[in-house]
Amino acid sequence: MKTRVAARHFELTPEIRDHAEESFASLEKYFDQIISCELTLDVEKHRKLAELQVKVHGQVLTATEQSDDMYVTIEGAFDKARTQLKKYKGKLKNKNPKRVAAIESVITKPETDADAVDY
Repeated sequence: MKTRVAARHFELTPEIRDHAEESFASLEKYFDQIISCELTLDVEKHRKLAELQVKVHGQVLTATEQSDDMYVTIEGAFDKARTQLKKYKGKLKNKNPKRVAAIESVITKPETDADAVDY
């Protein structure tokens, strides 16, 4: 999973970046086929805003949150994303189990062919 953290209108501290990285890892417990995650943090006067975009096969899930504390804002956005991932995973299982298996094989397939590699 590719991750990216961006900050607008303030300097991103290592503590906030580490907190976001730990939260990215927690998303994989709920759905392990995440392609990429982008977290955008913004400060407007006293409001702290967080927008989280989670890219999965065929869809982009977006969660936004705002509060007075940046850590609370980040956790709120990740909580919303976890809920969306659970719902997305449930829809996939109910809709077509064969499609879920096909998606898993495409995502987990290595990019290089072992037979084509010269030693």
